[in-house]
Amino acid sequence: MTEPTSLEQAPDHIKLAVDLIDILEQANLSKETVLKALEIVKNDFEQHQQ
Repeated sequence: MTEPTSLEQAPDHIKLAVDLIDILEQANLSKETVLKALEIVKNDFEQHQQ
């Protein structure tokens, strides 16, 4: 199996992860703030998908 040569060919979850990382890095927030926010987002998203 060959790896994608660019982000355009990457799976959607990789594209989303890269976009989210870019947003979080631009926000210049502390590591603790980002991790707490991501935990809330994950829990909320999982609850709404049930």
